[in-house]
Amino acid sequence: MKKEDLPKIISIFPLSNFIIFPNTTVPLNIFEPRYIDMVNDSMSHSKLIGMIQPKLKPTTYRIFDSAKLKNHLNPDLHEIGCMGKITNLKEIEDGKFLIELKGIIRFQIMKEIQSKKKYRQYEINFSNFYDDLDVKIENIQFSDLKLIFKDLKKLFEKRGFIINWKELGKQSLDETINALAMASPFTLAEKQILLEAKNLETRKKKISEILKTYSFDDYNNTTVQ
Repeated sequence: MKKEDLPKIISIFPLSNFIIFPNTTVPLNIFEPRYIDMVNDSMSHSKLIGMIQPKLKPTTYRIFDSAKLKNHLNPDLHEIGCMGKITNLKEIEDGKFLIELKGIIRFQIMKEIQSKKKYRQYEINFSNFYDDLDVKIENIQFSDLKLIFKDLKKLFEKRGFIINWKELGKQSLDETINALAMASPFTLAEKQILLEAKNLETRKKKISEILKTYSFDDYNNTTVQ
């Protein structure tokens, strides 16, 4: 996608416990009516959706106060998210969707657009993240990859995560770092920090800084294929 093709307003999907990075592809199960509407509208236009983290986690209790209910349904959002394009869609029962979303470029929210749509739309700015659009083809040696991610690899292994490092070595460095940042056992706050890192070099440094806060013992085993 070129700079001149970037939209000024996009539909926003504020999803807790979920972050997408540029040059990564993730599956999403769309079942809530307003987001079914959002996907239908997106498919008939640009196929673009903005993924972003809400600052407030959803509550499990009933809310009777109208102001609290509005805030619950439309929570404050982090300023930085990632726009993705729907690359695959499968309709399942009751009009629900399974989609694949490919991260394209990060954005900063500027102003919420008032409309009659059930989902939220925002005016956004991409100017700080144009580097996300550059396709960087780099030859990565497996030894270099192990050196960059030595501590991250150790953390994955201690958590029982299985990563095919040789397959990762076939990707660009940008794709590799973003994929590992998204799949890592970091907290969502830490992943938000990585998402907001200005460029690839900064993201690598942030990963290193985060890893220094971890100790490599007493982890539960969880295998991820």
